[in-house]
Amino acid sequence: MRSGGHEHGEHPVLLDAKDDRWAWRRKIRMNPRKAFFYRLGVGIAGTLFILLGFVTGPLPGPGGIPLVLLGLAIWASEFEWAQKLMSWFRRQLAWVRRWPRWAKALMVIIIVVCLLTSLYLAMRLSGVPDWLPAPVREVLGYLPGL
Repeated sequence: MRSGGHEHGEHPVLLDAKDDRWAWRRKIRMNPRKAFFYRLGVGIAGTLFILLGFVTGPLPGPGGIPLVLLGLAIWASEFEWAQKLMSWFRRQLAWVRRWPRWAKALMVIIIVVCLLTSLYLAMRLSGVPDWLPAPVREVLGYLPGL
């Protein structure tokens, strides 16, 4: 997946038409004008999903990390640096999947404790959010410093 003519230093930046497995996209990439607008669209779409992931990350429900990874996957369809980053994420995921069950559970506990500590510190600095339901605010009022 080397990029001919689209080099940035010694590192390929863009994927070439000959590296594409889909005929419709290979046809777009053969035309420099169409390729420019296609790459611009891919860049914008990936950016929108990543920004949406950051915005929805703290909200309940799916969002956050899946949307960021979707944006990165969109970028990886056109940019080689994003493909390398996705490959790194996949290797890390495979490495974590090989962990024993107790190590995965410990990691989840550590992450939850870190998140709860961060939320507590944020509320300690800025106060309990007014948009929370009254019963939740009442329970949080029992925590020291809130």
